[in-house]
Amino acid sequence: MLPKAAVVVAALLPLLAAEQGSGEPWSQSQLIQPAALAARISGGKAPKPPILFVGFPLLYAKHIPGAVFAGPGARPQGIEALKKAAATLPRDREVVIYCGCCPWQECPNIRPAFLALREMGFRQIRVLELPSSFYADWIQKGYPVEEARR
Repeated sequence: MLPKAAVVVAALLPLLAAEQGSGEPWSQSQLIQPAALAARISGGKAPKPPILFVGFPLLYAKHIPGAVFAGPGARPQGIEALKKAAATLPRDREVVIYCGCCPWQECPNIRPAFLALREMGFRQIRVLELPSSFYADWIQKGYPVEEARR
């Protein structure tokens, strides 16, 4: 039996996707490209948005500098971890989420995480678009990474 949160997300996903017109729960303007985010976090003047990693723990070993592990969005305990990580963030400020576990269309984590943040009242959610994977679209392109502390 599916947890209640998963049933609600599954029921709302088609409605939200249709609302956006792209088949995704976010609009095109809510995407951020890797080069743009890398420039923002590397530059000294632009404010750096909070970045939440919503993928599997093993993949957090190398992550975007400053990114907070917020649990895998595909699992109920991951959504709870995301809510805890985001609880103190201002709802009217930009927040970036990413996963990159697998090809974009197959990612089980990013969509539930996006919907959970929207349900929490976040209005400026940005999704890092990683078409292939974090490794291919971020690490191999030479964008900054840091290793998780053990």
